[in-house]
Amino acid sequence: MIKAVITAAGRGTRLLPMTKEMPKEMMPVFSKIYGDGPVVLPLLQLIFEQIYSCNIRDYCFIVGREKRSIEDHFTPDHDFLKILSDRNKSIISKFYRKIEQSHLVWVNQNSPKGFGDAVKHAERFVGNDDLVVHAGDVSIIGKSPHPISRLIDVGKDPSISAVLLVRKVKDPKRHGIPVLRKISKTSFLVEEVEEKPERPKSNMGLMPLYFFKPKIFECLRKIKPGKGGEYQLTDAIQRLIEEGEKVIAIPVNSYEDVLDVGTVESFKQSQEISFRRA
Repeated sequence: MIKAVITAAGRGTRLLPMTKEMPKEMMPVFSKIYGDGPVVLPLLQLIFEQIYSCNIRDYCFIVGREKRSIEDHFTPDHDFLKILSDRNKSIISKFYRKIEQSHLVWVNQNSPKGFGDAVKHAERFVGNDDLVVHAGDVSIIGKSPHPISRLIDVGKDPSISAVLLVRKVKDPKRHGIPVLRKISKTSFLVEEVEEKPERPKSNMGLMPLYFFKPKIFECLRKIKPGKGGEYQLTDAIQRLIEEGEKVIAIPVNSYEDVLDVGTVESFKQSQEISFRRA
């Protein structure tokens, strides 16, 4: 079994005052996911729908205490359905059916101590199963198969402990940066990773979408606060490598676009990209 861990506990301060009450993960994007023209939906719903399409049904949402609106959105309200037009009723009903066919768990990260700390909160939920980790403020859109499916396919190799998603970035000092050695046409061996390095060793950056075997939790328990005084998932991946575990990276394909609602500029670009594709 593979479980999904979706992190949505960040403060979203770069999008204030909009995110004072509304979590950044609920910022709107466009999608044609329901087939009949573009719809507007929260990015976090798009992420859930993408993971659902990869046949994953167990979800752990890591949220902050002030993010009740996320749980409300993922709670079916059948009285609300009664007042909708036929088209809107169909759209919302499809979303509700997916929720009802899934197992959703909500875990509070009372204070944001980093991506690694957020993922560590899901250890009890994951148990001994494999997991997909997906940040709630970034999504990849494009043709099938989705990167989630590609990560899972590569991770089926029992010798592999983690599979990362990478792409070229313009500002490597703002990303986790891997040192890669190409081992096939579509994959790399990860020899080292570093979070937001002052002197980046490449312009390939990590996307916040990962496949892990449960050993990642052992490494998360061993790391200390890193960049920014936070517990970094990148540091736990580096610990995996240092302990002799095999970590693989695959690239974002040229026909795929990244939606990122983390900053004003990236949110604007995400709306333009998603509308064009919808």
